[in-house]
Amino acid sequence: MASIISSLSIVTFFLLISCYAANAQLSTNFYTNSCPNLQTIVRNAMTQAVNRQTRIGASTLRLFFHDCFVNGCDASILLDDTATFTGEKNAVPNRNSARGFEVIDTIKTSVEAACNATVSCADILALAARDGVVLLGGPSWQVPLGRRDARTASQSAANNQIPSPFANLAALTSSFAAKGLSARDLTALSGGHTIGLARCTTFRSRIYNDTNIHPNFAATRRANCPVSGGDNNLAPLDIQTPTRFDNNYFRDLVAQRGLLHSDQELFNGGSQDALVRSYSTNPAAFSSDFAAAMVRMGNISPLTGTSGEIRRNCRVVN
Repeated sequence: MASIISSLSIVTFFLLISCYAANAQLSTNFYTNSCPNLQTIVRNAMTQAVNRQTRIGASTLRLFFHDCFVNGCDASILLDDTATFTGEKNAVPNRNSARGFEVIDTIKTSVEAACNATVSCADILALAARDGVVLLGGPSWQVPLGRRDARTASQSAANNQIPSPFANLAALTSSFAAKGLSARDLTALSGGHTIGLARCTTFRSRIYNDTNIHPNFAATRRANCPVSGGDNNLAPLDIQTPTRFDNNYFRDLVAQRGLLHSDQELFNGGSQDALVRSYSTNPAAFSSDFAAAMVRMGNISPLTGTSGEIRRNCRVVN
């Protein structure tokens, strides 16, 4: 028995070491010599995109989140379906809702013109997500780079591993823990819902069935989200400042004005109540925790070294 335990411990040790080694290959200066203007190119393109439509900041952030939660941050979400390949774009959490792909295409074209076959789509998405947050008034952070792009995708993993808007706190905590993220990371990253919009189909059950919801807020949302029909009608995730990245999302939760069931679960007499209340009154604490959690999420199972590839076109494998 002791030898079995010892063997298992050794295996676990080496699995952890390999995981840390992969993450250690990411570096904030990965492209300093090979593509020195990368971050300027991405920032300029994101500035133009957000100026045209502020929602793009939230869209690229969501793309990065949905990418990282499915087999790691490997740009698998960007791959199109073909006659012989099934990607993740038509998985339930992404179908008719994931957006911003054209912005990533535009950035990729500019990056390829400056640094041919050098920068991965996965890294472009990581930078675009950061810049979208910054351009809407949120915090900045140094993005570790060096990810490579997947040659595969998994629609089934996207269906099963991306947290549901209908999930309870236990399910959310478990989903994040499976990716190496803590309950604090869960709450901080959920604060990304301070920007962006959600479809009626994702919050209909909350506004008609949940009891932990402010009645005036429920009435307001019902006006544009009927009991049946209007599935794609949109509502802001943060009712106060939907185009500014701030801590009002947490103030909404304290006031029982969370749009999604999964949002309000963070403030519903459970383990995250105190943290939500803290973020609602301390925007600096939220910003700091959000930035740190984004780096941790960006470190989920990256392809590095010779794994994967550097796609020429983010929509198709080379």
